[in-house]
Amino acid sequence: MVHVIHFVLLIVCAVAIYLSCEWFVNAVEWLGQRLNVGKTAVGTILAAFGTALPESVVTLVAVTTGSTPEAKDIGVGAAMGGPLALSTIAYGVTGFILLLKRRRRETDVREETGMMPTRSAQQALGDEKDMRRLAKDQKWFLPIFVVKVALGLVAFAYKPVLGALFFAAYAVYFWREIRADDEAGGEHEELEPLKLQRTSASPATWAVVTQTLATLAVIFFASQLFVKQLDAIGPMLGLSTTVTALLLSPVATELPEVMNAVIWVRQGKTKLALANISGAMMIQATVPSGLGLIFTTWKFDGALIWSGLITMAAIVYLLLTMRAHRLTPGRLTVAAGFYLVFALGLIPILS
Repeated sequence: MVHVIHFVLLIVCAVAIYLSCEWFVNAVEWLGQRLNVGKTAVGTILAAFGTALPESVVTLVAVTTGSTPEAKDIGVGAAMGGPLALSTIAYGVTGFILLLKRRRRETDVREETGMMPTRSAQQALGDEKDMRRLAKDQKWFLPIFVVKVALGLVAFAYKPVLGALFFAAYAVYFWREIRADDEAGGEHEELEPLKLQRTSASPATWAVVTQTLATLAVIFFASQLFVKQLDAIGPMLGLSTTVTALLLSPVATELPEVMNAVIWVRQGKTKLALANISGAMMIQATVPSGLGLIFTTWKFDGALIWSGLITMAAIVYLLLTMRAHRLTPGRLTVAAGFYLVFALGLIPILS
């Protein structure tokens, strides 16, 4: 009976996160308009900050309150697992949903016209300008992440001081995102009515803020409960604590980003979906890393090094595809395969 409760709670949490994300993306778009933030920054800054909150708090609590080195290592693992899950699972799921959506559209066209449509699944996700914009985020992330991994391989006295540089790197990224959207004119499109005030064409600011904060609270607590259920279910499935922490927990903590991406793709807002993921990756590459450097020894074992290598490989793959202007839903889906490679590589490392 206890086992069943864990599985039921897992499903309930997943549903709660998805529904909360629907309300969150609705609110955050209105919040972006109220703050006069451009469309791209809504994804890379506002939405990313909210959805990256659960895993950032996991790192903060682990590294500041952990009474043993093992407890603090949980925070280091979260800081490494987040970018891995985002660069593989989150991008892969987004590509898969886009693939399904485009193929459904092809089927509808074929049924209506009786003609075979162009294979839209092979069409790039945007024009050359869009690809440059997407590639720019990856070019920001990759060198920061390389430094992050390199610092985990060495030991020296003033390593904690370098934590501040990661916070500074995110501050520069934040400023660049806001400034880029200001220069682009900060155009806003017609938004869906705020769910808290469905009958109002222009909802009150208090309603926008209330819906944003309330949904963030639900996402945060549901994500934490989701992770706890996975920690309990892992041993039931014969998985060790280490495997659960490295394989399942990062996917769970990145669930809000995945849900946001699915919702925005469903609404036809692919740019926002991809911007949310890349923005969350920048937070994961900087803020938790800075906390880890300041409060722990930031020393990597074989599993963490392997996760870093796979993350870098996934980003290089995406970056090369974007720079060649050949990023399609199918090629985006391939990113999830890197997570499978990571899982298979853990077998000899942990055995």
